[in-house]
Amino acid sequence: MKQILRNKSALTGLILIGILVFVAVFADYIVPKDPYEMDIWESYRAPEGFKGEYILGTDDMGRDVLSRIIMGSRVSLLVAAVATGVSLVFGVTLGAIAGYVGGTTDAIIMRLMDLILAFPSILLAIAIVASMGPGVVNAMLAIAIVRIPAMVRITRSMVLELKEEEFVMAGRALGLSNTRILFRHILLNCYAPILVVATLNMGTAITVEATLSFLGLGAQPPVISWGRMLALGRDAIRSAPYMTLYPGLAIVFTVLGFNFLGDGLRDISDPQLRGR
Repeated sequence: MKQILRNKSALTGLILIGILVFVAVFADYIVPKDPYEMDIWESYRAPEGFKGEYILGTDDMGRDVLSRIIMGSRVSLLVAAVATGVSLVFGVTLGAIAGYVGGTTDAIIMRLMDLILAFPSILLAIAIVASMGPGVVNAMLAIAIVRIPAMVRITRSMVLELKEEEFVMAGRALGLSNTRILFRHILLNCYAPILVVATLNMGTAITVEATLSFLGLGAQPPVISWGRMLALGRDAIRSAPYMTLYPGLAIVFTVLGFNFLGDGLRDISDPQLRGR
């Protein structure tokens, strides 16, 4: 933790993510107005700042933009956590098996990953969600699937490097099972790069979810999503640009937070970059 606090990139990312988590957890108490309340007479009301009733203005249905951005943080955080968690579990398991077992097993797993990587990630996610139906759950599953190959590759490369180390040889000499050697010894020594990739994947997951929601394949009404807010503000981008500006900034700063944290963790875990 001390190394994270000393690294400017990691500290900046930690602060931004901390703000997101705080806002998402206490959204019900922070929102200035009911994010679902409609008032057609207040539609397209320009931002009034902290001195006005509507700090960031209202949308086409008269709903408070700030309240909806705050409530939308929950969807982004949920998608990032669940999608990354699923890709982490399956990616690390498959990568570890491929690297440690090798041979035909390795070839089959890696050719499957190559097949997934042959498609652009966003197009593959769109295809998966379109086939299963729109919704947050299906969007999380699609995002997890397209992010598994990156996790498999980094895990496999680390396992290939570590499985010939002396502590692995010692474990085999002591009669330890391959499962115990792999999951209790090898993986414990390669968590750092896996953690970095997982952190970066969370930022990617938020971007992909926003894209799917923008296209109508992600969160469905009445669920509030930043991508959905961008889609609703698209038609009024000339007369009410704030409807797309503020949700877009929320996405940008959130993704920046995860990217900064990932870069900082990489610098901390890499001895060659630690002194820079």
